[in-house]
Amino acid sequence: MFGSIRRKAAAVLLTIGLAACQVVPDGGRPGPTTPEPTKPVEPSDTALPTDTARHRIALLVPLSGENAEVGRSIANATTMALLDTNAENLRITTYDTAAGVGSATSSAIADGNKLILGPLMASEVTSVLAQARPANVPLITFSNDTSVAQPDVFVMGHVPEQSIERSIEYVAMQGVRRFAALVPNGDYGDRTANALEGAVMSIQGTLIAVERYDRNNTSVVSAANRLKARGGYDAVLIADGANHTIRAAGALKKPADTVPVILGTELLNGDATVAASPAMRGALFSAVSDNRYRQFVTSYRTRFGEQPHRIATLGYDSVLLTLRIAREWQTGTTLPVRRMLAPEGFLGIDGPFRFLRSGIAERAMEVRRVGNGAISVVDGAPTQFD
Repeated sequence: MFGSIRRKAAAVLLTIGLAACQVVPDGGRPGPTTPEPTKPVEPSDTALPTDTARHRIALLVPLSGENAEVGRSIANATTMALLDTNAENLRITTYDTAAGVGSATSSAIADGNKLILGPLMASEVTSVLAQARPANVPLITFSNDTSVAQPDVFVMGHVPEQSIERSIEYVAMQGVRRFAALVPNGDYGDRTANALEGAVMSIQGTLIAVERYDRNNTSVVSAANRLKARGGYDAVLIADGANHTIRAAGALKKPADTVPVILGTELLNGDATVAASPAMRGALFSAVSDNRYRQFVTSYRTRFGEQPHRIATLGYDSVLLTLRIAREWQTGTTLPVRRMLAPEGFLGIDGPFRFLRSGIAERAMEVRRVGNGAISVVDGAPTQFD
């Protein structure tokens, strides 16, 4: 998948100016979650002043309700990106989607924004697009659901399919050819099962069995026991977060066993319980590099006094790519979408990425191995696209 990426250092210089911005406040107690009826696009009573030197960008995230913490973290990260790059040519306005994504979009379009960063959830994309597309305003969604990608909808999230493909390519080079999987019922399980099937086929391997389970502790262990009884495989993909993966791994093998190799997904990234679990020793998973992320966390905590959500980097990196495109984008005009498809891609906190013609962000990922209380990189992420 990443055969077109060269593993060599990439030097990126950002020389774009500063916009006035401030920390996004805590929304307090959860607000109403019932969507409001979509309002017609008309001049806003609180419309922003006319800009002639700055691009208007809308950030659509929840600032109240159950996802407020995630939304606030993304919004703060966009502030960081503006400050760190001294960006003077962007005006980013945040619109709270918690009380109604339709009304938030209506306000964003009425205010003259030419690009929407967001929404957070894939389920919100259709509502946003219904108003954004007639206005020729593209979206960069923070979702990782590839099904919503379109020519004017770019999926920024870390997709599990790429994590799985990267891990399968790596273990195939170590001689592993027979695979099995434990996947949860539901959309994530369907996506990971399909990704595994395709990745195994690409290396001319064999998929021995796939066991499904409901997301509860008893069900995942029962599925692991069924898979263990069947046997005949060298590696098992467990497509879930740390808690279920650890439980399933404990049922599949003893800590000292080298077979089967446990494979995880990007959901294991950043969870401290993974390294602490004896059952996970020798497990492998692929994710974007954390090298720049550690510095990002330090800076974020200094500025905002709290730990960022892991996907806050998507907000930061969406600003970086917007600044890059702004070099060839005249203020007040439609975004030149063709620049989103630049083959050389973009460099952000999460490493290099580029958008494919499908609208999905292709990311460079590293392969990590779980050791005794620590996680190490066994195959580094490519650093640049050809």
